[in-house]
Amino acid sequence: MRLENVVWDARDPRTLGLFWSAALGAEPITDGPDGFETRLPLSGDAFLDLCFGHVAEPSSAPARLHLDLAGGARQQEVVERLLGLGATPADIGQGDVPWAVLADPEGNAFCVMEDREAYRGTGPIAALPLDSADPERDAAFWAGITGWVPFDGVAGLVSLRHPSGAGPLLELCPEPEPRRGKSRLHLDVRADHEDGDPVPRVTGMGARQLTRQGELPWIVFADPSGNEFCVLPPPRG
Repeated sequence: MRLENVVWDARDPRTLGLFWSAALGAEPITDGPDGFETRLPLSGDAFLDLCFGHVAEPSSAPARLHLDLAGGARQQEVVERLLGLGATPADIGQGDVPWAVLADPEGNAFCVMEDREAYRGTGPIAALPLDSADPERDAAFWAGITGWVPFDGVAGLVSLRHPSGAGPLLELCPEPEPRRGKSRLHLDVRADHEDGDPVPRVTGMGARQLTRQGELPWIVFADPSGNEFCVLPPPRG
């Protein structure tokens, strides 16, 4: 399996997808009635797809996954460019911090980070922070289903990274509260042909199956901390 998608629930997938495409310099690959997708190359054949699916009303539950964008020495320049694309300043109770908090056109908060050694060379997305009730346990789980490997990232956080060393960190962050309600953002992993039935493997590592495989080709699970994610079928061919 491999980590393939970051998925947003969106009222207007195309508008939100175009914002994030411009924000990250990603390449749109799907623009249709079922949603909008844009691709961010990582290294070699590795990539991360950003997917925006339509929902009538996105969840109002606290977000458990968000994006931290690389700012570095150009942090303020990056912030100004994002504001020009349609982002707005956001106050989520962060107080006086060295990073900037913004919201995308549908109100999803994200951060533009200051210069940190751990985020140099990540590309436009520095990190994918995911709430966790037990970061060490959940890091082992996500490593097991993505092939990502431990990375010495930000002090105090448990981090994984693509084995190529390219792209963002997946940071398992101590949760401020247990999950309550569906998150607007979630991750998808893609099964490989040799994986067979993913259910025994994924549930054997501590996930809980939320949907049965039926008309939809993917299966929805919750990780050991309750974060939803989907397992997609192997690629065609």
